[in-house]
Amino acid sequence: MADKKIRQRVESLREQINAHNYAYYVLDNPEVTDSEYDRLLRELTELEQQYPELVTPDSPTQRVGAKPLSEFAEVQHEVPMLSLGNAFSEEDMIDFDRRVREVAGQKIIDYAAEPKLDGLAISLLYQDGVLVRAATRGDGHSGEDVTLNVRTIQAIPLKLRGRGYPPVLEVRGEVVMPKSGFEKLNQQQKEKGEKTFVNPRNAASGSLRQLDPRVTATRPLSFYSYGIGLIEGFAMPDTHSKMMQQLKEWGLRINPQSRVVQGVKGCMEYYQQLAKIRNDLPDEIDGIVYKVDNIALQEKLGFVSRAPRWAIAYKFPAQEEMTRLLAIDIQVGRTGALTPVARLEPVFVGGVTVSNATLHNQDEIDRLDVRIGDTVIVRRAGDVIPQIVSVVKSRRKGKPRRYHIPDKCPVCGSAAVRYDDEAVTYCTGGLYCEAQRKEAIKHFASRRAMNIDGLGDKLVEQLVDEGLVNHVDDLYKLTVGQLMQLERMGKKSAQNLVDALQQSKNTTLARFIFALGIHNVGETTAQTLASHFLTLDNLIKATEEELVAVPDIGPVVAQNVVTFFRQPHNREVIQQLIDAGIHWPAIKARKRDELPLAGKTFVVTGTLSSMGRNEAKAALQELGAKVSSSVSKKTDYVVVGENPGSKASKAEELGIEILEEAAFLELLKKYS
Repeated sequence: MADKKIRQRVESLREQINAHNYAYYVLDNPEVTDSEYDRLLRELTELEQQYPELVTPDSPTQRVGAKPLSEFAEVQHEVPMLSLGNAFSEEDMIDFDRRVREVAGQKIIDYAAEPKLDGLAISLLYQDGVLVRAATRGDGHSGEDVTLNVRTIQAIPLKLRGRGYPPVLEVRGEVVMPKSGFEKLNQQQKEKGEKTFVNPRNAASGSLRQLDPRVTATRPLSFYSYGIGLIEGFAMPDTHSKMMQQLKEWGLRINPQSRVVQGVKGCMEYYQQLAKIRNDLPDEIDGIVYKVDNIALQEKLGFVSRAPRWAIAYKFPAQEEMTRLLAIDIQVGRTGALTPVARLEPVFVGGVTVSNATLHNQDEIDRLDVRIGDTVIVRRAGDVIPQIVSVVKSRRKGKPRRYHIPDKCPVCGSAAVRYDDEAVTYCTGGLYCEAQRKEAIKHFASRRAMNIDGLGDKLVEQLVDEGLVNHVDDLYKLTVGQLMQLERMGKKSAQNLVDALQQSKNTTLARFIFALGIHNVGETTAQTLASHFLTLDNLIKATEEELVAVPDIGPVVAQNVVTFFRQPHNREVIQQLIDAGIHWPAIKARKRDELPLAGKTFVVTGTLSSMGRNEAKAALQELGAKVSSSVSKKTDYVVVGENPGSKASKAEELGIEILEEAAFLELLKKYS
C-alpha cells in the first residue's frame, strides 16, 4: 500500500512529465534533455508497477498497452465535422472576402489564417479535462473510434493543463506525420522489405488506423489543433484566435505559423509568405485556411450545404497529379552513372508543367513495378526534381514488359555494369565516353594523377567546349597557337601549359593507372596493382581470378579492372597516350616479403615540405610498408611534418619511433 510520500512523488512526476510534454510539443521549447525526461518516465513507470492502485487513465505511462482491436467502433459526431470550400486563385479569394463583407457590412475583415495541414482530421473529446474519446472525421456525421491509437501520440495531452477548462470540450485538429519521420519510416519499411508509403498523409492515415495500438505507437505521429466542436459550461471568447490561444494554455498544440491578417490583401501576403517557406516547414501543407476571426460574425454567416460560409481553404498548386508514362530514356552523367528518366505525358503539378521525372536506378524501377504505358502519380515539391511515387495499377492495360536498364551505354556503346555493392549502373568507357569526357580529363590531369600543372577545371571546360579536346590523349596534341585563342590565355600561359604537358609524360605506372579513372581504383589500389603486375600489359591481360589473388584486391575491384580494360575504346585511348610519349621507369620484380619495409606499419601526420602526404604514402607502399591512418601499438613508425597534432603525442605515449621529415627522406633514399 502506497504511503502519502509515495503518492506525492507519483503526482509530482506526472506533473513534471506533463509540463515537459507541454514545453516540447506545444511551446516547441524543451526544458530538459531526452535522457532526463526518460529518467522521470522510468521512475513513474516503476512506481506504478510497484503500486498499481496509483495508476490512472490519464497517467503519461498509459499511452500504449491495450489489446489489438478486431474493428473500429462507429462514433456519431454531435456537431458535424464539415468540409471547407476551396479557393484556387486570387479571384476566388476576392469573391469570398466580398461575400463576407456584404453580410458583415464592413470594409475590412480580420481573418484567422493557418497552414492547411495534409493529414487526417480528428475529434478529441475531453470530459473534466481528461481525454475520453477520439474519432476520425469519417463522412462528417459519423467516424471511427480511434481512442486507443490516439492515446499513443505524445503531442496529444491525456489530461488538460491548468484550470478553468469546460466540463465538456471537443477539440478538432489534424494528425500528421512530419516529413523527417515519414522519410525515416519509409527507410525502415524498405530495410524490412515491406511496402513504403506514398506520402506523409497516407502514412499518417495508415498509422492511425492500425487495429493494434502498439503498431501506432511506433509511428512518428504528431497533432495540431485547429478549432472546437462541442463545448459546454464555458463562456466562449469573442474571436477564433483567442479560443486557439486558450487551447494552447490548456496544453493543446496549435500551429506556430498561425496569424490574424487584415482583409484580402493580408490573406494574399500570408499566402505568398507560406508558399516561400512551404518546403522548409516540418510538415506537409497543401494550402492556407482562412476563417473569419469574429465568432459572432461566424454565427451570422452560418453554413451552406456541407461547408461554413465563414471559412475557406486556399489551395497551393497540387504537388501530386496522375499522368501517363510514355517512355523511359537513359541519361549518362559525368561520372558514368546511367540514370533512367521517365518521359511523361505533360501534366501541371507543383506550379509547373512536368514532362520528365527521375526513376533513380533499377532498384527503384523494380520497387515501383513501373512499366511503359502505366498511369503514374507524379510528385513535385518546390525545387525538388519531379519523381514518380506510385503506379495506378488498376489502370494498367494488358501485360507490358518490365523495364531493365540496358547493358550498353547509349552514348558510347561501352558495356554498362552494375557493381555488386552499388545500386547504380555505370558506363565503363570512362576514357572515351562523350558524357564523361570533362570529368575524365579533370581527373587525369589532377595533381595525384598525371599532375599537369596549370590545367585546372575551368580550362578543361573551355578546351572541351571549344572542341580542342575530345579524349585525354588529345591533350598532348595541343599547340601554343591553339591555346592562345582561348579566353584569358596569353602566349606565356599557353607555353607553360604545353611545357607542363611535356613534363607530365614522365610519370610512374601507379600514377598512370590511377589517372585512368577505373571505378573504385584509388591511389593505394593503383600502387598495389603496379607493384604486383609490374607492367601495364600484364595488368590489361589479367583475369579476375589473377586480380583477386593480389593482396588487398577484392572481387569488386577485380571486376571493375577487367571490365574497364575489356572495352576497345579504353584500350585505343591508352595506346594513343603511350604513342604520345607517356612513359615510366621499369619496375623490378620483387616479392612483397622481399621489399625492404615489408611487415612495417607507418602513420604519416602533419604537413611535409618536400611532398604531399599521399605521395609519402605511395612511396612507403612501393617499399612494402603498410600505411595506416591511426596510431596504435601495432604502429612501427610515425612520420611527422609541421603541426602533427594528436597522432604525434599518442606515438610518444606508446613509445613509437618518430621520424622527422629529414630522417624520413633518408629512409626513402636508403631503400629506393
